[in-house]
Amino acid sequence: MSHSHTDRMTALVDDILRQAPVVPVLAIADLDDAIPLAETLVAAGLPVLEITLRTPVALDVIRRMRTVPGAIVGAGTVLTSEDLAAVQAAGAAFAISPGGTDALYAAARNADIPLLPGIATASELMRGLEHGYKRFKFFPAESSGGVAALKGFGGPFSQVNFCPTGGIDAAKAPSYLALPNVITVGGSWMVPGDALAAGDWERIGELAERATALRVA
Repeated sequence: MSHSHTDRMTALVDDILRQAPVVPVLAIADLDDAIPLAETLVAAGLPVLEITLRTPVALDVIRRMRTVPGAIVGAGTVLTSEDLAAVQAAGAAFAISPGGTDALYAAARNADIPLLPGIATASELMRGLEHGYKRFKFFPAESSGGVAALKGFGGPFSQVNFCPTGGIDAAKAPSYLALPNVITVGGSWMVPGDALAAGDWERIGELAERATALRVA
């Protein structure tokens, strides 16, 4: 990856992740939920949406959600170069992976959208740095050391910023957001499964508004 491409993608990731304190991590099984859910989250102040590739309709959800004004729709659970190509073709604005392989890093060199690779250890982080990355998903955050681990990374890796995801809820998010090396956090607590199944957009909107209010000044 050239320095110019790396710098451009890093700037783009920063711009995307700084839009809100929380990135909703969404697994959508019903395609009809795509537009009303995106409209609800965007209206509540959470415009950056991560659609995980965990359901058969995920790519179609991305295609639909990206038509919602103000929505910045990306893909999560991007595991392979084929996944990266598919989500880019679907119109995703960014891709997020739970880890980082040499093959995925290689594919990202030629991608037109930024990849946020996942790391859980110092060695994985160093591998990402070797590929030119300075922005990572810290996953699974809570079971990988949580806030204490990110504080530890801050010393030797002061140039790196994170989006921690995994086990984070409304009560835990503020401690992460208070860290200088955390841009935003990922979570799904604002979209409870029962509320999504019932199409309870009012409840989801209220939870999303509270998540928006977690922003650290």
